Amino acid sequence: MKRILAVVVALAVALSLTPPVGAQQDTMAKIKESGVLTIGTRTGSPPFAYINKDNQWVGFSIDLVEQLVKPAVEKEVGRAVKVEKKESTPPTRIPLLSANSVDLIAGTMTDTPQRREVVDFSLTFFYTGAQFLVKKGSPIKGVNDIAGKRIASQQASTNAKIIRERYPQAQLREFPDQPAAFQALLQGQVDAFTNDGIQLAGLKAKAPNPAEWEIVGDFYSEEPYGMAMRKGDARLKAAVDGGLKNGFESGKYFEIYEKWFGPKGELPYPLTATVKAYLLKQIGK
Repeated sequence: MKRILAVVVALAVALSLTPPVGAQQDTMAKIKESGVLTIGTRTGSPPFAYINKDNQWVGFSIDLVEQLVKPAVEKEVGRAVKVEKKESTPPTRIPLLSANSVDLIAGTMTDTPQRREVVDFSLTFFYTGAQFLVKKGSPIKGVNDIAGKRIASQQASTNAKIIRERYPQAQLREFPDQPAAFQALLQGQVDAFTNDGIQLAGLKAKAPNPAEWEIVGDFYSEEPYGMAMRKGDARLKAAVDGGLKNGFESGKYFEIYEKWFGPKGELPYPLTATVKAYLLKQIGK
């Protein structure tokens, strides 16, 4: 009897130390052990995240991670941390998180109620809305002009979902990423490319002949960008939010914004008073 009791106690102890099926390792503990924060980001989404002519991975989202999030994570884990980058696209970013292939998505991901059901989001770090990129002179001037038109979008994007559900009269054609959709527009395979206005501005600026293209229409959606992480990843979320909050309070965030979107930046896109107020409201300012 004593031997059986000992076996039962040993099994109970072993089971108590074994994580339940499906349980995930604490991300911050993993980062502390490895010294690596792995982010999923973009390769062709200027100026947020892209590969430049020198084959360097750069962008606004990446700077936010390197200069604001990384120091907050390092403070939490008590050691230096290296940021490793993996490509993520709208169809792959949540699966990459779910598979523990990345710790954080830092690109151009819109924070939506539907996505909040499966991932957690940081504070909003950018605010924009969906518009259309068309050839100058196009009859498409906004969302009310797309009936019967071939409209390109990215797969699994909020823009594609809205067009499909609210404007079924349009001929929606989805592409795996922004460069592929833009190439289809350049080649005349589609009549317009819909995406968040700021992303369209980035693509237009890098087109062979930017003057041939224009961004049209009022925002037909709201697109607050956040950094995504696994659901319930409370310690990482606290560190990411803390880093962004510190950036807003210290002004560092606005310096980074000016670098990429100021008059001399990669893509001039002034920060309006309304958007600045929206960002600061998150931290009670």
